[in-house]
Amino acid sequence: MYIKGIVEIVLEKLLIFSAPSGSGKTTVVKHLMEVMPEKLGFSVSATTRKPRPGEVHGREYYFLSEEEFRKNIGEGAFLEHEEVYSGILYGTLWSEVKRIWSEDRLVVFDVDVLGGLNLKKEFGEKALAIFLRPPSVEILMERLTKRSTEVEHELAQRIDKAQYELSFENQYDVVVVNDKLEETFERCETLVGNFYSK
Repeated sequence: MYIKGIVEIVLEKLLIFSAPSGSGKTTVVKHLMEVMPEKLGFSVSATTRKPRPGEVHGREYYFLSEEEFRKNIGEGAFLEHEEVYSGILYGTLWSEVKRIWSEDRLVVFDVDVLGGLNLKKEFGEKALAIFLRPPSVEILMERLTKRSTEVEHELAQRIDKAQYELSFENQYDVVVVNDKLEETFERCETLVGNFYSK
């Protein structure tokens, strides 16, 4: 159990949100953070990918060089990490988890599917793993194409990866189909509220 000073931290729970890219995961997590700020703390992941326009180091991600990232792996600073795309690493720093637990809030993870399963395996019943999926692969393709933050070969790579990730949904505690956003918000608020109170 993590101890901060002489105060024992009781609330050691995690919320894991995973989904194929373009499923609306970030939108759902942002909504929950806005409506439940006293209950939730967002775990900012580290990555070796370059920042997108408007992204800030320490807010969306900790943007690290591959050398820095691998040094942190060697020092045991990561709770979990994955090479999500070739040469692009993502990971969760232990320092983030401990910071949020010290504030008696649930740690919220917005992570890729395999990273989410690793966290669930590590924490078991202390973690609620929610898989957010699009209504169909066709709708997902449409969303990714509209978003157009990737060039064509990257888009094809994301669609292939999405189809692969969908095969893991049954390993999650709950699958939420993100069809109508307001209904998705309500469903996730209920799931999170129940887990927090449990």
